[in-house]
Amino acid sequence: MTAIVQAEASPHIPVLLDEVLEALVIEPGEIHVDGTYGAGGYSRAMAQAGAHVVAIDRDPDAIAEGRARIENEGGDIRLLEGPFSAMQSLLVSAAVDKVDGVVLDIGVSSMQLDRAERGFSVQADGPLDMRMSQAGMTAAEFVNTAAEDDIANVLYRYGEEPRSRRVARFIVEARPLTRTSELANVVRKALGYKPHDKKDPSVRAFQALRIYLNGELDELERGLEAAEAVLAPGGRLAVVTFHSLEDRIVKQFLRRRSGSEAGGSRHRPQVAPQERPAFAKPGKAVRPSASEIERNPRARSATLRSAVRLGDGNITQENEE
Repeated sequence: MTAIVQAEASPHIPVLLDEVLEALVIEPGEIHVDGTYGAGGYSRAMAQAGAHVVAIDRDPDAIAEGRARIENEGGDIRLLEGPFSAMQSLLVSAAVDKVDGVVLDIGVSSMQLDRAERGFSVQADGPLDMRMSQAGMTAAEFVNTAAEDDIANVLYRYGEEPRSRRVARFIVEARPLTRTSELANVVRKALGYKPHDKKDPSVRAFQALRIYLNGELDELERGLEAAEAVLAPGGRLAVVTFHSLEDRIVKQFLRRRSGSEAGGSRHRPQVAPQERPAFAKPGKAVRPSASEIERNPRARSATLRSAVRLGDGNITQENEE
């Protein structure tokens, strides 16, 4: 098995596939969870490495197409519909208690991004939707009904847009907006974008709306806690993120749950840990090679963080002098 074979077999290219497999250290017969199935790239590679794979996705399209793909191609993959934050209850429903590995590929999938009708991309015109689960408020409903201040706050918090208030004002003045191209052009106009500019500023606005509408950062925090709960001692966690907001959450979680947070200072005295570490100290973050970025430009911003599960992390330690 090689990563190249896996990538060619999939309708998209899984990011950092070799590195994810290396972090998971799959032994034949182990149970591994792919919390973000998407187009199935990681699941397929994990199954071919000998794992019994339980895959999860909240997108009904991913579920329907994934089940058809599994039926056609085979492979030891069981696909469950739901958010990965619910993996503990989903695994219980599948009669699975503890698992040997969990992988999470955070954010929008290539499958969602490449389909104009899903409304995630600034590069193709489609309805202004952006819902991963295809339920709840659409992006159009939000930008057309929310107060200007609320839109600005979303753009600033989740898109790190420095001129969020100006963008929000332009959006409100242009309402109603129903198409991705309309919103993208409004944002570009607000920020003075020129076609020859290297970066399209509308990408930040689309990111912000997508994260907000799908509750992605809260989902990530709950998903990390769920992964900790389902991993057996010695189990491996691998998380691939694509921007600083996601990566910061993963980094802080692993530091906190491995007991490797920074020590005290004269402003903040050292506090003895109240819990045994749940994870071994994580290694350095892994980023894609130049050759991978050349093959798959979407890998450019990816970061992989991984850690190994220790014993029960909920046992209180006595304070040491």
